[in-house]
Amino acid sequence: MNAPVSSVSPADALRAALAGLLDGLPPKAAAQAVERLIANYRGRTPTDAPVLRDRSDVAAYAAYRMPATFEAVCAALAAFAEAAPGWTPGGHVDVGGGTGAATWAVGATWPGERPVTVLDWAEPALALGRELAAAHPALRTAEWRRSRIGAELTIESTDLVTVSYVLGELTDADRAAAVDAAARAAQAVVVVEPGTPDGYARVLEARDRLVRAGLHVAAPCPHSAACPIAPGTDWCHFSARVSRSSLHRQVKGGSLAYEDEKFAYVAAARFPVAPAPARVVRRPQIRKGQVLLDLCETEPALRRATVTKRHGELYRAARDTDWGDPWPPAP
Repeated sequence: MNAPVSSVSPADALRAALAGLLDGLPPKAAAQAVERLIANYRGRTPTDAPVLRDRSDVAAYAAYRMPATFEAVCAALAAFAEAAPGWTPGGHVDVGGGTGAATWAVGATWPGERPVTVLDWAEPALALGRELAAAHPALRTAEWRRSRIGAELTIESTDLVTVSYVLGELTDADRAAAVDAAARAAQAVVVVEPGTPDGYARVLEARDRLVRAGLHVAAPCPHSAACPIAPGTDWCHFSARVSRSSLHRQVKGGSLAYEDEKFAYVAAARFPVAPAPARVVRRPQIRKGQVLLDLCETEPALRRATVTKRHGELYRAARDTDWGDPWPPAP
């Protein structure tokens, strides 16, 4: 017997809700929609029109991108929650939320019901988001509202605003307006973008605007000062493990049951937060008797730390540390 929806995790409930979403849609049409959406997702085609145009686009997007967006936003929210222990959002607005992946991620991070509003300019995405939300008890009362994301954007006062995988679809002016509106409305703002140089640049721009608006960076940075990465030399991004769907395998090929979603993010708040003393910003290199950790530190500065066996418990902790984790680990 299948377990009731309320007893399964949001990740499992989302996968179940997505199952069979492409039934009746020709595989070639699904693949073509996905390829076009990938180009937009990578930030190559900012536009003043909705990227998700019809039911076929939305179904392809949801089946292909929602699990990856969900895992990336979950990772960003988990880092924010570590920096704000004991805080739970009383309300959530998802800007450019499309089919609602970020709303599922918020529910996975802070279980329970809360007022939720999803704003997007693509009515087909909102319609499918409503349909999928029926599988998530905490989202059944969510409001799905059509809204242009830009200078006309109005956000009612709330605790948390998420802006995930949407800034790359906007013009420069609309991008700035959306971030400013989020900063005015919320106690906390989390922005997530693809883990590409362009995605990082958009996150960095959003981070600067949030700090100028009076918010404090909670994650991933250990500080609210300027990013220590020299422009054009590198970019800050992280990775989340995603189970591959049949559509993933159809479009990309390969036999692995998973793939790694690269993403960049910033989480900031108006209330006091406790950022990590340092953040692991590259995949740790485990060598014989030592672990090499590339760290962004409070100073702010980038530094490579070498942790060896003589460090005892710290060495064992380093071997279990992953890309994106705080360092040193909490006791």
